This record gives sequence, C-alpha cells and structure tokens, in this order.
Amino acid sequence: MKTRIFLAFLFVVFSTLGTNAQEKKFMVHTVAFYNTENFYDTINDPNTRDDEWVYKSKYYHEKIHNIARVLTQIGDGENKNSPTIIGLSEIEHKSVLEDLVKDPQLIDKDYGVIEFESPDKRGIDVGLIYQKKHFKPTSYINIPLYIYEKDTKADKKAVKDVAEDADDKVEVGATDKRIYTRDQLLVTGLLDGEEFHFIVNHWPSRRGGEKVSSLLREKAAALNLRIIDSLQKINPNAKIISMGDLNDGPLNNSLKKVLNAKANKKEVPLLGIYNPSEKMFRKGDSTLYYRDAGDIFDQLIMTEPLVREEYSSFRYWKAGITSKPFMITTLGQYKGYPLRNSSTFVGYSDHLPAYIYLIKEVK
Repeated sequence: MKTRIFLAFLFVVFSTLGTNAQEKKFMVHTVAFYNTENFYDTINDPNTRDDEWVYKSKYYHEKIHNIARVLTQIGDGENKNSPTIIGLSEIEHKSVLEDLVKDPQLIDKDYGVIEFESPDKRGIDVGLIYQKKHFKPTSYINIPLYIYEKDTKADKKAVKDVAEDADDKVEVGATDKRIYTRDQLLVTGLLDGEEFHFIVNHWPSRRGGEKVSSLLREKAAALNLRIIDSLQKINPNAKIISMGDLNDGPLNNSLKKVLNAKANKKEVPLLGIYNPSEKMFRKGDSTLYYRDAGDIFDQLIMTEPLVREEYSSFRYWKAGITSKPFMITTLGQYKGYPLRNSSTFVGYSDHLPAYIYLIKEVK
C-alpha cells in the first residue's frame, strides 16, 4: 500500500510499549462499537414494534448528525482518524446506516455498510461500517440465535411481570416459544491486507432481571464461541474480534465461564480469549448506568494472536471508552449519565462507545 495512505496513521510509541520501542513507528487503526439507542427511520414498519420511534424527518436527521458526531471522535486521543471499523446496534434498517455514512461529518471517510434484518420484534438490528480504503470484506453472514422461553430461570408470568418496563419486552413464538432476538453478524475481510474476522452482537436483554435472563446471554455466548471455534479450526491463528452490547458485564458467567475470557494478556492460552474490559471495569469505568450503578456492557474481546507482543502484523494495543462532555447529561436526576433520546428530545444514546487500537510496526 502506498506510503501516502499510511501517513495519517503513523505515530511514535513511547512508554506504553517499553523503553526499547521509543523510536519505533506504528500504524494504528481504531475498532469501535456503539449502541446507538433506538435508531429508527421515518417509516412505520407494520412487522415490528417501532410505533413509538417512527421519527419525524427533522428528528431523524438530528439523530443522524448526533451519532455521526460521536463516531468522528471515538478514540481520537491516539488516532485522529475516525474508527476504521465500527460495529453498531439498535439500528432499524440498512437504509439508516446508509444515511448515516452520508452525513457531512463522515462522508469523506467513504464508509461501506453491512447489515442484515433480524427477527427481533422491536425491529432493531446490528450492523458494521468500515472505511473502504482500509478494509475489504470477503464474506459476511448473519447467524441466528435460537433461544426459547424455557431458557429463562423463571416461569412465564414472573418474566412478564418484571419485563413490562424493559426495552426488550417478552416476544415468544405462539407455537415454538422461541424468543426472537438479534442475529450475530460475522464479517471477514482484509484490513490493509491482513485477514480479520469481526463478530457484531447485541445479546438478549436483562428482561425479568439478571438472574432470570442470564441463561439467554450464556446461550448467546455459546453461539459466539461456536463461531470462534469454527474459524480457529480453519486457522488456529485467526484474528477475531467480537464486539457488542452484551447486556452482561465482564464478570458475568457469559464472559467468564462460557467464553472463559481472561483479563490478563499473559494468562490467555492458545485459542483463548482476552477481554480488556475487565480491568477497565475494576478501575471504575462504565459504558452505561442503571439505578446509579455503572457497568460495561459494550465490550470488544479478541483471540490470542492479537495479544502477542510482536508487532510485525496488527496487534491489540489498548482499549478505551469515549465520553465527551456533549454526550453526558448535565442536569437533573440523571446528571452524569449518557445523554439519551426520548420521543421529544434528540440525544445521543444511553450507552457510551467502546473501542480498541490495533497497531503494526512500520519499518
């Protein structure tokens, strides 16, 4: 790839990579995930529960502008370029992402869009946008998550009673009792010539409470693990990043027991998984708040090859959460919380975006 393309991504790494790395130059890419909260279009879809969020045109374009503003500033502390890869959730249709990437704040980045419709009854899906000059998709597929009412730890009435105030209300098939939720999106492609696999997730919510619904997210994690295993059987050194709103924190069973994600890079075995969010959570960082308690539901986890300390190809460097002043509520009961949307106010989201940096030494 021509040198001019690299120039915006070169930087000198100082103490973070050790004394011996002080004069080395690295190319950096940011990979991010953002739950955009109720990012619906202006058209009422009779097949989904979108009635409350059918936006008027002015509201819709303000929402696009706000989300684009956030995306341009994710990870800008170490990389002034907006993220090369961005996973997104709570978007209604592919057309929403197509409108988003045309916003004046993003159009010069020339983002491509990947999205599939899922069976979620709210009509919200996951998607991925990518800078075309750096990432070339070679395949992509949506993989359904099959979970059922019996997979909760409480009876139907108990779940329904607690779920009335939840965003994800109970939606089960009349005959098969399947709970309809988001598919998992798998995108494979070449990041500046290196093969990467990205899985975009929005796992089942905590409707009915954490304990009642935990098995649903454990099954989502098990599907994630099967996808990762299948890729590793083809290539044990596969570079896989799974990202999303997992509706669980780094210490929950879905991450710690099902995926066996490690918080320390040195403890990650071959074919294992590293989760930088755990250390961030223990430090007090959060991507969302509920009843005055913060947690990190928005996570990016990765396979072992990305944490090897050798930088001739892309490796993980560090992780972060973007929290700009304009994204935060400044007054009232929810002061300090993310500035979310309502049916009358155009905010940003009830989540903050998470990101990681990938770096590669440039000789």
